[in-house]
Amino acid sequence: MAYGITEGNWFDRNHLDLTSLSNMVIGNFFVAVLVRQQYTINFLFWLATRAPVTWPLSIRWHLGKIYHHGGLHSGCAINGSLWFALFTGAIIYQKMHALSPVSDLSLWSTLGIIGLLVVMIAMAMPNIRKKYHNAFEASHRFAGWSVLILFWVQTLSIASDQNPVQPLWDFAQQTPSVWLLSIMTFSILLPWLRLRRVPVEITTPSNHVALLKFNYGVTPFAGSSMAISRSPLMEWHHFANVPSPDEPGYRLTVSRAGDWTGKLIDDKPSHVWVKGIPTAGVANIEVLFKRVVYVATGSGIGPCLPHLLAQKLPMQLVWSTRNPRKTYGDALVDEILAAQPDALIWDTDELGKPDMVQLAYAAYQAFDAEAVICISNQKLTRQVVYGMESRGIPAYGAIWDS
Repeated sequence: MAYGITEGNWFDRNHLDLTSLSNMVIGNFFVAVLVRQQYTINFLFWLATRAPVTWPLSIRWHLGKIYHHGGLHSGCAINGSLWFALFTGAIIYQKMHALSPVSDLSLWSTLGIIGLLVVMIAMAMPNIRKKYHNAFEASHRFAGWSVLILFWVQTLSIASDQNPVQPLWDFAQQTPSVWLLSIMTFSILLPWLRLRRVPVEITTPSNHVALLKFNYGVTPFAGSSMAISRSPLMEWHHFANVPSPDEPGYRLTVSRAGDWTGKLIDDKPSHVWVKGIPTAGVANIEVLFKRVVYVATGSGIGPCLPHLLAQKLPMQLVWSTRNPRKTYGDALVDEILAAQPDALIWDTDELGKPDMVQLAYAAYQAFDAEAVICISNQKLTRQVVYGMESRGIPAYGAIWDS
């Protein structure tokens, strides 16, 4: 980011304090980037789940909301962009009134950043993101990388504008934002340093589901997810890992839900790309409670299965899906029943679609649970979480916030 040009009031008639503005910008973007870093996410989950189950339920209920960190990401990104808009105005003002030296490179790199930020925010709007998800993902990745590069160009250019003879190392030592920008750069680069193409075994018990099995030296923890891709610069898809307690590697459950998943099921590639490390997901908050009800629909059973197998606490499964044995295969259903003999498995082909809120509430009462965790599509997850919390019951599920 930019080095402070003057000290004083931000909008003094003759001077603009770019230091304060740039600190606000870099502070917000630093949080936005770091809170999405996989190591940061795992640490936040670890920290939140240190609370013992003897603590008051109201405290544990709030700690369980740790997976809302995506709101911090999007909120700080928006705030950082607004501060940068003010910073852009300050740079233009300095240039127009010749209050201090601002080179063309500094000006155009600043305008390039603000333009890219507008594109990223527009593509991240919920309706646009949902309708044009591939375009959102590509714009977020490539525009984000471009913004990072332009931040470095702008930083070095403004440093040269203000003191052409000052060594850049001295400038870096005097400017905290340079160190924050360096950490942000490393954080963004780190998952890509772990990019690798790995073999995968794919079985399809039906034309609706693919079961992927990996064994390349990584055995993730229960409740984590991994990102996989067939084209690493374009689409990435996150799926919950299903490690087995008695064997290395892990499995993924993938349902047909679009072009990418459909192609994966139909042509069964021998290799896919993975990056980063296993990252904690919402269901990791289960250990905050004494007894938990898991509510899943369809392939939502995938994220639940590792928790059922790990059996860290008493739990009850409610799973609604069409013809489970025909869709997912006998082996998977038998594995679920071995871990959860009393599981309620609702066959929608035979019984029709149930009232999942009512099923979840009945299971919660019968099992004397403390919380409900729902793994389903966006609409049903919101219905179940709202239905439980409106009854005063801690309930959790993905929030699709960023």
